[in-house]
Amino acid sequence: MEPGKNIAIKVPLYRWDETVAFYRDKVGLKVTRELENSTGFSFGSMTLWIDRVPHQSQTDVWIELFDDEPGTALAALGSPRRDELEPLDGVTGHWTCDPAGTVILLRKNA
Repeated sequence: MEPGKNIAIKVPLYRWDETVAFYRDKVGLKVTRELENSTGFSFGSMTLWIDRVPHQSQTDVWIELFDDEPGTALAALGSPRRDELEPLDGVTGHWTCDPAGTVILLRKNA
């Protein structure tokens, strides 16, 4: 497994505007993409996404790992399959989490 290119901070609706402003205005990260419910920032070789999640009550950090065989990697990790978290449109892989609950997108190498 190897690190992916994305890291996401899932933010409750009431905290989203101020969180985006924090990373843009105070930290000084460059906005690279703006979507309806997500803002992407250049974060070294990665993209840091600040995602607005209306039904969320607390902030979560989600990370991405790549592997040639996501199913085999999921079994090797012994982590639960969490594919109900978010649709994987156009992505081959699985959602899972570490023992502390950090959400991981384990996806096939491109």
